[in-house]
Amino acid sequence: MIHTDDLPDKDETSDTVLRQIASNSGRIVVTKDSDFQDSYLLFKQPPRLLLLTTGNIKNRKLLDLFRQTIVQIDTLFERHSFIELNNEELIVHE
Repeated sequence: MIHTDDLPDKDETSDTVLRQIASNSGRIVVTKDSDFQDSYLLFKQPPRLLLLTTGNIKNRKLLDLFRQTIVQIDTLFERHSFIELNNEELIVHE
């Protein structure tokens, strides 16, 4: 896992660079930023996307959501490349 804090430009890293890193290293971009959804739908970049549409929730609740769904997320990414996680469910887009 790479967090933006681990990148040379940290949270100033451009979306283009993040998409390139994900493409070159086979990583999944996990984001709340809908710009990545647009880029995925138009150009299939990044090649795998987990879009968080949970709204503003506490980090603890977000971590709980991940704990509850991580196995399912992992399984879904074996066959799908765009998944959305909201407060209620996982949604496969394709």
